[in-house]
Amino acid sequence: MLTKVFGSAVFGIEATTITVEVNIDKGIGYHLVGLPDNAIKESSYRIAAALQNNGYKLPGKKITINMAPADLRKEGSDYDLTLALGILVASSQIKAEAISEYLIMGELSLDGSLQPIKGALPIAIKAREEGFKGFILPRQNAKEAAIVDDLEVYGVDNIKEVIDFFEERINLERTIVDTRQEFYKELENPEFDFADVKGQESIKRCMEIAAAGGHNIILVGPPGSGKTMLSKRLPSILPPMSLHEALETTKIHSVVGRVKDNIGLIAQRPFRNPHHTISDVALVGGGTYPQPGEISLSHNGVLFLDELPEFKRSVLEVMRQPLEDREVTISRAKFTVTYPSSFMLVASMNPSPNGYFNDPDAPVTSSPAEMQRYLSKISGPLLDRIDIHIEVTPVPFDKLNEERKGESSSMIRKRVIEARNIQTQRFNELSGVHYNAQMGVRQLREFCVLDDASKELLKTAMEQLNLSARAYDRILKVSRTIADLEASKNIEGHHISEAIQYRSLDREGWLG
Repeated sequence: MLTKVFGSAVFGIEATTITVEVNIDKGIGYHLVGLPDNAIKESSYRIAAALQNNGYKLPGKKITINMAPADLRKEGSDYDLTLALGILVASSQIKAEAISEYLIMGELSLDGSLQPIKGALPIAIKAREEGFKGFILPRQNAKEAAIVDDLEVYGVDNIKEVIDFFEERINLERTIVDTRQEFYKELENPEFDFADVKGQESIKRCMEIAAAGGHNIILVGPPGSGKTMLSKRLPSILPPMSLHEALETTKIHSVVGRVKDNIGLIAQRPFRNPHHTISDVALVGGGTYPQPGEISLSHNGVLFLDELPEFKRSVLEVMRQPLEDREVTISRAKFTVTYPSSFMLVASMNPSPNGYFNDPDAPVTSSPAEMQRYLSKISGPLLDRIDIHIEVTPVPFDKLNEERKGESSSMIRKRVIEARNIQTQRFNELSGVHYNAQMGVRQLREFCVLDDASKELLKTAMEQLNLSARAYDRILKVSRTIADLEASKNIEGHHISEAIQYRSLDREGWLG
């Protein structure tokens, strides 16, 4: 008897429906075809034990299973439940007339209980697109899949529940998630707040400008000056994610199984903080069966690289294209996948190997040559993509000892949202440009027009401070954001002069 059951495979962040055809005939043997990997080939042992422990059996006949399309590589143990139900129906051990209306996925334990799967959200989206009535999957993934409207999602704990459901002995409880309620519930609970930061008002100002314009930023300062503390608070002042951004972010985290149990939607902007020993594949994504890397996991959020010069040069260089294109494409001989990677880069570093500026009062000092050698580990093209460079100095004791709290993240965020709204209106008719950091040459000419006094100021600064040519566009973008924070239609001289201060690493002789 021939039976068809439906599962799904995830490539990139999109799902493809897999038709599992099970045919049982005279003879003996178990043949699984359709490019399965080792985890799927081993499923026969898990299925046999799970069926045996629940009062069923693997029939002693010739079992042929085809996973179509047969030229598409399938991987992982998530097809166990799909294969097991196909075998039970094809061998007439159970009746399941409605099985073709459901997409079924789940990894089986030997006692028949189900383990969570990866990619539940993109699979659910595909199931709805292709007109399936429902999606049956492990209970741990049910809330994640139930974000998708117009699809019946049933979370189950073991294979016996699924069998009884199809034989109409029980009714499964449908998982229902109010997507908008789930989304708004998570918005106003930042883990870190700028109110906890003592002093560092100028750095907070830089963070506000970076958040308002989506600018990449690098903090340069000695150990203990607060670089990491400030960086961790940046997501708390970014504008809240839109529902579309939340779904897109959840989709990427779903593919790698990073959505926590019983959390349907990721509504907080991601903050990723990889260690400096990370490989280029782990950062950008890839592998034999490509998976998203850290830059895609930080999509719509912040990627924080602490101690930037300690990262391998090859790792930093592979970020150049994603920073520019806001997506990363991974190509293999038989397929290509594209992952979105629109993130804010926040980096921190010490100015020298021992961590201190060229300061006679510092515990240990480095010569200018040592400091220059250390800084040269970061290439010019990468620095070119970082709009704001700021020096962070240690907080004096009087500030640390103050009882008064600083300005809260919620107050700063209000100003950031107002500035972003101005940018949204400005770039309303442009595709791919949503905030100032994304402006190209054409938009700079149109929206960053300077009066004669501002032009003269910028010219003088570039000549006297020996700013590099690449600093010009960055200064214009940052000054446009500063003007937006003041709701100023035009860029004025004081906007330009403030933006010039934020190009420390472009100055010749910065190290003295």
